[in-house]
Amino acid sequence: MGRLMGNGEALMKRPEPARRRLGFTLIELMVTVVIAAILLSIAIPAYNLYVLKSHRTDAKSALVDLASLEERFFSTQNTYTSIPSQLGYTGGAVPFAVGSGYYNITAITVIAATAPTSTTSAGTPASYSITATAIGNQASDTACATFTITSGGVQTAATNGGVANNTACWSQ
Repeated sequence: MGRLMGNGEALMKRPEPARRRLGFTLIELMVTVVIAAILLSIAIPAYNLYVLKSHRTDAKSALVDLASLEERFFSTQNTYTSIPSQLGYTGGAVPFAVGSGYYNITAITVIAATAPTSTTSAGTPASYSITATAIGNQASDTACATFTITSGGVQTAATNGGVANNTACWSQ
């Protein structure tokens, strides 16, 4: 079982006590930090995009509200207006902020009706176009920087460079 010492006694080998692990090794800690960094590099941009998309609701709801107010105004005045205060919004000039302040209404364009000029001309009906443009942090939403609605109900959006895109911004 053991060796004999010089005087004939057997030297018994004592078992070493089990070491207690009280923490993490540096390698384990670094692996955890790398995994967390990778997850954050994916999660933060996705979250920021989600926040920008959720703020688009401000522009869309304000434009639909203004369009309904334009139609109400037209039903009583037989014309559209480009003056926000006549539609119930505070302030009398464009641009003005709507919702939580992520968008400005930057244009309310009204085209008055024209009467027929001869038996072949039918004239043109009155129409309007309302545009909301992203401001502040929302301006980094380059895919849907501006939203527009017309009297015909056409809903469009444009990129930051002004390139019109499909109506996907309205459905997101």
